[in-house]
Amino acid sequence: MPTSGWYYRLSSFFRERFHEKIFKIPLDAGFTCPNRDGSISENGCIFCYNPSFSPGALDREKENQRFTVKEQITRFQMKMETSQARGEAAEEAVLFRPRKKYLAYFQSYSNTYAPLSRLKELYEEALRTPGVIGLSIGTRPDCLSPEVLELLSGYSLEYHIWLELGLQSAHDRSLKFINRGHYYKDFEDAVLLSQDKGIFICVHIINGLPGETRADMLETIRKINSLPLDGIKFHQLQIFKETALSQLYSQGKIDLLSIDEYLEIICDQLEILRHDIVVHRLLSEATTTEMLLAPHWQVSRAGFSQLVERELKTRGSWQGKYFQTT
Repeated sequence: MPTSGWYYRLSSFFRERFHEKIFKIPLDAGFTCPNRDGSISENGCIFCYNPSFSPGALDREKENQRFTVKEQITRFQMKMETSQARGEAAEEAVLFRPRKKYLAYFQSYSNTYAPLSRLKELYEEALRTPGVIGLSIGTRPDCLSPEVLELLSGYSLEYHIWLELGLQSAHDRSLKFINRGHYYKDFEDAVLLSQDKGIFICVHIINGLPGETRADMLETIRKINSLPLDGIKFHQLQIFKETALSQLYSQGKIDLLSIDEYLEIICDQLEILRHDIVVHRLLSEATTTEMLLAPHWQVSRAGFSQLVERELKTRGSWQGKYFQTT
């Protein structure tokens, strides 16, 4: 029986599997999205501005250039392990040998949305980079072909592979409102198509979407519980500049959760979440507060994790305490 305050952290999962800490390197590999290039829409999701949450996209915007996958990985590793200046000369970078283990996190936009040959080229560039033991690939449920899944399944024989699927909500009315461009059934189909391939599957959800009640947010977790998922990322609704959502917010049409409300909902969700689902994240952090209009909670991910653990202990509760199989 789990102890009071317990939830299944990604760090615990990695230590169980690798017996050491694993670091994720966020990458911008130059992908786009069918919800932006006109295949579905040209407007994108109403909440989405990639530089607001993707360090790779932010770096590209600031520096007005795109680094290769290997360059991005090496720059991150050097910064983490040696504190050497960014942009160190290439000949010095060649001599660098990482001591830690990393997952290459293809984060920006839809990272399976390209010809198979291009995906193979980019993924293998990452996997050939010293220190990289696997991939974490963020994408949409409607951007997964059988060929892409077979490619990832092949990598899983030698490497650690996570597939991160953006769902945001299990309620089709919410998906339509945020201009997601797919429905819950598309997500369900993608998960079932991805199972039994040696790939770990993580779902992303957003709490506090307009029109959703606490009961709606709990129902999203109950639906997730019924699927063969391995991980989950929780996000609070955030309003960023350069988004359609920011226009609605400026017109007073969007209400946001307070941190106390969000904390209560997260703990309610954890209590019914299957105990074997790994919690990758409980809280979103903006890459820079200059882009964030609201909410300004002034709490870090680590600080919020402590709040969650404290609340669960106060309740005498833990992840999965009230999980029901039916």
